[in-house]
Amino acid sequence: MAQAVMRVDKGEKGLVIRVAAPSVRPENFHVVLNNNSLTVYCEYRHQADDKLAAPLFNQTIELPLTLDLSRIEAVHAGNELRVRIPYKDPTTQQREITIRQR
Repeated sequence: MAQAVMRVDKGEKGLVIRVAAPSVRPENFHVVLNNNSLTVYCEYRHQADDKLAAPLFNQTIELPLTLDLSRIEAVHAGNELRVRIPYKDPTTQQREITIRQR
């Protein structure tokens, strides 16, 4: 069984997290978002319906506030999991706050 390798690529439109694990089936990958913390892990099961699983890979990344976490997508193609997270639109991040007078 090959060891999983993770790489984070920063592009103009956002981040792409790549996890290459040639011997792992797509259904054994998991991507979990908890606030701005993203965990990617994969597990091994002898049979698909086994209750017991052995962890193969587990990595947690703290995501910057400049990413649009509502638009995360994960795709498994070939032997690689790709998690794409686009940047937020910079024009919607800034707004002027109205000052009330009493």
